[in-house]
Amino acid sequence: MIELYKVSKIVPSGAESLTILHELDLLIPDGQFVSISGASGSGKSTLLGLIAGLDAPTGGDIRIDGQSITGLDEDALASLRGSKIGIVFQSFHLMTSLTALENILVPMEIAGVRDAERRARQLLADVDLTARAHHYPSQLSGGEQQRVSVARAFANNPSILLADEPTGNLDSRNGRHVFELMLEMNRHHGATLVLVTHDAELAAEADRQIRLRDGRVVGDSDQTNLDARAPDEAGALQEIGR
Repeated sequence: MIELYKVSKIVPSGAESLTILHELDLLIPDGQFVSISGASGSGKSTLLGLIAGLDAPTGGDIRIDGQSITGLDEDALASLRGSKIGIVFQSFHLMTSLTALENILVPMEIAGVRDAERRARQLLADVDLTARAHHYPSQLSGGEQQRVSVARAFANNPSILLADEPTGNLDSRNGRHVFELMLEMNRHHGATLVLVTHDAELAAEADRQIRLRDGRVVGDSDQTNLDARAPDEAGALQEIGR
């Protein structure tokens, strides 16, 4: 489960401060597919980065599977991402000096996965890129690079998949292919999928749709909230917020 309690993000802006995310409470159960949408500047990517531990909140607490990640150091956060979280970015973030196969191998080698190359080749096959295994990113199309990125995100069988506008730089055909790959991970492997997207059609396919505006949740198709939680849990949340 992903849990956010009174999470906010404030950054300096000249002589003043800019609030990117106002205090936000959010619970995402295991296996749920959640889409997060909103205009540019609404806080979508910031929220995803906080869940991934790529950024730290100004206030509040974030928990992954019951573990608070808010105070973890970089090594601990990297270990958490390596074992539980797969991330797909809009701009691919592939290592340009490595082949498609090697890009997928990296997270498994870091984690000490046995028979890593066999699994990497299977992942390439899953995204229809077997013939491109030894090509470098510069030799791949945008859609192919994003499919390598998706395969890499799946490498360590993450329980959580975070995707930040993964289809934003792709044409409709390649975008749909990438989306279906992520949906497969959610539907058939039980991974929680959190998708930031501007695409209303993709967002509508989620189990739950959340809309942000100016750093606040203005729409959530799941109306379950903290006020509906059990009294003992509510008391615990008050303690966290102090």
